[in-house]
Amino acid sequence: MTDELDFDILSAEDTTTRRDEVVTAVTDHAGQIARELAILQGGDYGQETFSTRKGKWTLKYEGGALQYLRYKGKSGGEIYVVSTKQPPEPGDLASAMRDYDEFVESYNEFVRSLDGVLDDVGTDFPAVETTETVVAERDRILGRIREVCDTICGELHRYDGTDYGTFRTTVSGTRWELKREEARASYLRVGGEGGIYLLSQYEAPSAPDVRELTDEFVGFVEAYNEHVEELEASLSQVSLDGRD
Repeated sequence: MTDELDFDILSAEDTTTRRDEVVTAVTDHAGQIARELAILQGGDYGQETFSTRKGKWTLKYEGGALQYLRYKGKSGGEIYVVSTKQPPEPGDLASAMRDYDEFVESYNEFVRSLDGVLDDVGTDFPAVETTETVVAERDRILGRIREVCDTICGELHRYDGTDYGTFRTTVSGTRWELKREEARASYLRVGGEGGIYLLSQYEAPSAPDVRELTDEFVGFVEAYNEHVEELEASLSQVSLDGRD
């Protein structure tokens, strides 16, 4: 029975070859538009839609490279002329390509519409005030706070006899925590977890925070002194001859 079937089967090779040639050419050409848009919009990722009389073209790019070019005619239906997934059906491609020139012209009009848009934008900006004085004063205050904290840490290191330790107290209802490594302050944190690091190994606090907390720091030092006085009072009650 199979021997009796004598039909000519036409090859689609010529059509698909031509389809691939057109897609490659469009990819190269629209890729130039993608690169220009990436430069214009100042980012590696984005998309833009351009309208023509017959429909709309949407171009998407990633890393400055064309990702897809989609055509949607007014009669409906979407055609991915360029895609990372699969090539378009030849008939759909042919329909879209009849409007491709207008797509390019729409893009060109978009670019031309931006000509001169920055011509009247002035660059005579106001003078920028320096933060040098504020930063210098902040650093001076923090330097003094660090000196005091290092002194406290030295005393605690001598008393505790350990390389690491933490002194915690409450000032006006706010928790203060001084952490030390040997005789040097690692950090001074105000407000517990998520609080403000008045001293840190990483970055300095803002000037307003320093202004707000410097007066409270006096209370922190006073709390430490009271702590030492309590230690001295407790030791003064110890008698080596067995009498209080």
